[in-house]
Amino acid sequence: MDRARRPRSVLAALTAALLAVPALTALSSPAGAADADVAVNGGFESGLTGWTCTAGTTVDSPVHSGRSALQATPAGSDNAQCAQTVTVQPDAQYTLSGYVRGSYVYLGANGTGTTDVSTWTQSAPDWQKLTTTFRTGPATTKVTVYTHGWYGTGAYQADDITLVGPGGSGTGQPPAAPTGLKTTSVTSSSVGLSWSAVTGATSYALYRDGTRVQSVIGTSATVSGLAASTAYGFQVSAVNAAGESAKSAAVTATTSAGTGGGGSSDLPAHALVGYLHASFANGAGYTRLADVPDSWDVIDLAFGEPTSVTSGDIRFNRCPVTECPGVESDADFKAAIKAKQAAGKKVLISIGGQNGQVQLTTTAARDAFVTSVSKIIDTWGLDGLDVDFEGHSLSLNANDTDFKNPTTPVVVNLISALKTLKAKYGAKFVLTMAPETFFVQNGYQFYGTGKWGGQDPRCGAYLPVIHALRDDLTLLHVQDYNSGPIMGLDNQYHSMGGADFHIAMTDMLLTGFPVAGDPNNVFPPLRPDQVAIGMPATTNAGNGYVSPAEVTKTLDCLTKKTNCGSYATHGTWPALRGLMTWSINWDRFANGEFQKTFDGYFG
Repeated sequence: MDRARRPRSVLAALTAALLAVPALTALSSPAGAADADVAVNGGFESGLTGWTCTAGTTVDSPVHSGRSALQATPAGSDNAQCAQTVTVQPDAQYTLSGYVRGSYVYLGANGTGTTDVSTWTQSAPDWQKLTTTFRTGPATTKVTVYTHGWYGTGAYQADDITLVGPGGSGTGQPPAAPTGLKTTSVTSSSVGLSWSAVTGATSYALYRDGTRVQSVIGTSATVSGLAASTAYGFQVSAVNAAGESAKSAAVTATTSAGTGGGGSSDLPAHALVGYLHASFANGAGYTRLADVPDSWDVIDLAFGEPTSVTSGDIRFNRCPVTECPGVESDADFKAAIKAKQAAGKKVLISIGGQNGQVQLTTTAARDAFVTSVSKIIDTWGLDGLDVDFEGHSLSLNANDTDFKNPTTPVVVNLISALKTLKAKYGAKFVLTMAPETFFVQNGYQFYGTGKWGGQDPRCGAYLPVIHALRDDLTLLHVQDYNSGPIMGLDNQYHSMGGADFHIAMTDMLLTGFPVAGDPNNVFPPLRPDQVAIGMPATTNAGNGYVSPAEVTKTLDCLTKKTNCGSYATHGTWPALRGLMTWSINWDRFANGEFQKTFDGYFG
């Protein structure tokens, strides 16, 4: 955690270069001629995937954006060319761009069917943008784009290469009706469903008692917001650019009489979650727990941190008086916890943060984690645990490709530890998670190192943890801040700064999504009562701050399907749990703007 400003900036730029990656072909928009970036891995975030290079590698410095760039060194008669062949539309206009460094760097396109083009710079001591345009011939469907240096002139770098123009075309007829519809889970308020994939379908429409209630990508969904002990009928249809199929055969499911899991039943219908700087001071100033306004329903004490990265031994050290003048005594802190709990609030220990890297590489570390976290909870009388693993805490081994059956020790051991804690403390144990977008929504495009290697092993690495704990999870509040652009279910990139980003990121959690573009490997949606939206309280707190008006637009769109922007959601979720922010301290610094926005909307 950057305690001088914000806790989470390690991955702020990791996904910025993803703007150069195209929409997944299996999930592409049915719009036939819409402009898109058709270059593959133009930011070199996935190594050299998609490129053929005579002499090249990826480096983490210098980069134009993201975490990687191409570096290639001409030698002898080799000009160190890297090239890829991409699919294009005939008789269409394209713009080729990229950022380069070094002496004599070329960017060009061959096989255009008209006039092949190139652009170059003789000297670029720092990143310089090169751009050229061309029109494809009447029969051209493939073009090769390339970059290279010049013989004997030293290494060059390239990054963020894009080829923007018309993408693919639509399909000619509606798909067949889906088959194999069945229930996969039933609770008091939701029914999980799955069905067989349909050739040519780009999405599916789900019907409850004859009324269309949800549109999903992939072959599973959860219908939420149902009444307990009630029978419902469900059908599904397949959709593509040409239209919608007939509905499938119906299945009937009756919800249970229970209260649901995850320790969420005693939270208010709409909750406000905030982190309290309890172990350190920064520019936001120290806030005594007793002074936290009553609007905050879940208070995450930041942070518990390990004695070493792989020890699993977590310690919670309160801020010393030398760093936090006015800090309360331990006795007053405990009394404030009890007072908050008596008022119906939940007080949790948050583990991790930017500085608190936790890697449970061994079963001994797993057991130490359970023991030490239990001691913190018992010592302070807390309600549960917030998992705020960031940076390099979670990553996937190269052969770990199935989020439903993980094998990587740091993931398997974390799942085991959290299940043990949940079992120890029972149904009222509050379990929340605060991953970054790179570890969750980015899994729509990339998962781990990928089938051919070269990707960041942290891509989507939280998905197996969330999935394994979904029945025990009280709240997931992804950090929709300090994030690079992320592809939404519309196969468009969304960037921080407005309501659309929060809408798109939250829609992915509530709709579910194919992991790494595999329609047969879908991350199922979470219940809306399990989801809160993470936002920074102020511009000081983190990148991605949005005004109260944009917060209201976000909530309107997701809970009422009104006031929406360019992103079309796949449902409406009035039971969305609420908002999370970093942090209570920064919001107090800003005169309670975030708290007042929440109170004004849900009050």
